[in-house]
Amino acid sequence: MNLSILRFDFTQEGTPTALQIRHEVFVVEQQVPEALEYDGLDPQCLHYLLLADEKPVATARWRETEKGIKLERFAVLQEFRSMGLGGRLLDEVLADVIPLGKRIYLHSQDTAVAFYERHGFVCRGNPFLEAGILHYVMERPVGC
Repeated sequence: MNLSILRFDFTQEGTPTALQIRHEVFVVEQQVPEALEYDGLDPQCLHYLLLADEKPVATARWRETEKGIKLERFAVLQEFRSMGLGGRLLDEVLADVIPLGKRIYLHSQDTAVAFYERHGFVCRGNPFLEAGILHYVMERPVGC
């Protein structure tokens, strides 16, 4: 499988495709209300689109907050999961944000905690509900 990753800001060509993947994964599959999925923060983020044999199959974004670099909206289309594509996308995002030298964190759904742990993240604090789904704050220790 030939993989490529596009980086773009919210005004560029990949935006509609990334939003379509997010809609399929979060709104349709996970029943997250559209108003929560489309949070208005997209213009502040750098976005990624992973293509497998030129087909868009996964997306993610990151943005800088007062707490550091927050990774968000990782979504892989259902038929492309468990193929290592999410890890490939995460590795690419990390390669871009680690050199910034800031705290890197995310809110992981309960079902994705093990995935992020395999990539060096650790849980911080107690679980909480976000969009009706159990989440954990996870952080990637410096030097990991």
